[in-house]
Amino acid sequence: MNDVILVVNAGSSSLKFQVHEITGVNDLSFMLGGQVSGIGGGRPSFRVKDGQGAVLDDRAYEPGQVPDLSAAQDIMASWLQQRIPAPPAAVGHRIVHGGQRMTRSVLVSQDILEYLDSLVPLAPLHQHNNLAPVHVIFEHWPEIRQVACFDTAFHRTQDKVVERFALPQEFYDQGVRRYGFHGLSYQYIAGRLAEILPEVARGRVIAAHLGSGASACALVNGVSRETTMGFTALDGLPMGTRPGRLDAGVVLWMLEQGMGHDEIQDLLYNRSGMKGLSGISNDMRTLLASEETSARLAVDYFNYRVAESIAGLCVAAEGLDALVFTAGVGENSPEIRAGICRRLEWLGVRLDETANSGNQLRISAPDSRIGVYVVPTNEELVIARQTSDVIHGML
Repeated sequence: MNDVILVVNAGSSSLKFQVHEITGVNDLSFMLGGQVSGIGGGRPSFRVKDGQGAVLDDRAYEPGQVPDLSAAQDIMASWLQQRIPAPPAAVGHRIVHGGQRMTRSVLVSQDILEYLDSLVPLAPLHQHNNLAPVHVIFEHWPEIRQVACFDTAFHRTQDKVVERFALPQEFYDQGVRRYGFHGLSYQYIAGRLAEILPEVARGRVIAAHLGSGASACALVNGVSRETTMGFTALDGLPMGTRPGRLDAGVVLWMLEQGMGHDEIQDLLYNRSGMKGLSGISNDMRTLLASEETSARLAVDYFNYRVAESIAGLCVAAEGLDALVFTAGVGENSPEIRAGICRRLEWLGVRLDETANSGNQLRISAPDSRIGVYVVPTNEELVIARQTSDVIHGML
């Protein structure tokens, strides 16, 4: 059959995929989804569920059996070929960086692919992996339509003042500007709020996408006004292995100490953040369970910086009506949500401890001036919808 859309979200240590049946021009039906996780690590695994949540496949691999993304792609492709004998109508990809040119999802051509390859230095942890499946499909199945969906596109509504750095015009003209990321997640949150909490969606909302990568975004009536990430995915909130906001002078100092480009890049992308600060792990669950002083420091630092950034985003939103937590840590860690919200009590934030512990939709207390919510994100569904729109000529 040729009436399905395949969604591929290739990250640094996981490969997620979903299959959606096209039931109409504007209608999609989720069929199945899964992921290869632990790529390059000691405990790789493969798991797939159908639209009703039933497990279709669940297997673990020996250490070293899934050493890289290429091996993960082989696992995914082999499994899908048995379930979906005909090529999909299109494949939608999450692409972290769209640069200056990409302001909406597009059908991938060779010219566009070359342009996206040129942006790899701006997102070295993500862009290369995002594009790897695109290259493989282009090489082996050139007839399959591929759609690139960008994390940066959602933020193109921001004011020029927000987008600029205080650098000479020539740098802005060359593309040195604040792009923002996690846009597919924020687009889903904006749409989901409009469905389940329309009054909240029309107001001033700050959404906090807290996972291994972390950022926050000010939304007014569902439109991005400001976000914490900037030119690259290093900026803003501290993350699993990335430092977040950092004085540029620190990098100059590193250069003066004789550190080279690759060494600095590895430090900032792979050895900083919660991993670097704690000296233990980049996994928030491990840090919360640890009794080490450095683990406590890392957690407290994360909570403080997230709260500080949320307060700062109130300037762009011109106030705050609701706070939304999403992504892995945001959706599943009551301790982190409580730690952040305690630092925002001066804003009128009050949590309901029982609701927060149960990861309920609304976790704020009845007397809280600010509504606080937990809304699971679904970037893959946004990709599927945008891919359908592109192939049907609606974007």
